Amino acid sequence: MTRLLVLRHAPTAWNTERRIQGRADIPLSEAGRAAAAQWRLPEWTAGWQALASPLCRALETARLLGLDPAPEPALTELHWGEWEGLRLSDKTRIDPAELARREALGLDFRAPGGESYRELQARLAPLLARLAAAKRDTVAVCHRGVILALYALAADWTMIGDAPDGLQWGCAHLFRLDSTGAPVIERLNIPVAA
Repeated sequence: MTRLLVLRHAPTAWNTERRIQGRADIPLSEAGRAAAAQWRLPEWTAGWQALASPLCRALETARLLGLDPAPEPALTELHWGEWEGLRLSDKTRIDPAELARREALGLDFRAPGGESYRELQARLAPLLARLAAAKRDTVAVCHRGVILALYALAADWTMIGDAPDGLQWGCAHLFRLDSTGAPVIERLNIPVAA
């Protein structure tokens, strides 16, 4: 059994402004740095290998947690294409009817010019298989979209309608990987705030 603990990066200015970050390499805000500096991973993760999305907000969060993460491209956030930098509430740039039509596609939701959650799951699959084969417990600092895609795999959730469980974004989430790399939910919403 291989365990994978995933954690979303600390806040950025774009999080505060409710902008879609996607692949934009937005750094942590001062408030985000202060928050991450107070976070503590569970003691039982001591000695686990650390990975992070190569985007600076994830790498910096990992380092503020005292980790020395290897950048892992598979953990990069969902690509939001033409909508990156926008607010979903900006009705002058994103038509609400078009947004609703796309959201109804669940795993196949895709912003114009972007990536679907199903494609993100396919991007994650080789990494999960490698981690399972190596049998090395891992902490991964990544993004909301990556965690949602991983959770959807584990929960067999199509991403249509509400998630079966409420994920809290300031917490860590523990998965167990079977021998093929398929994730199984072990424990959600593990507090990291000191």
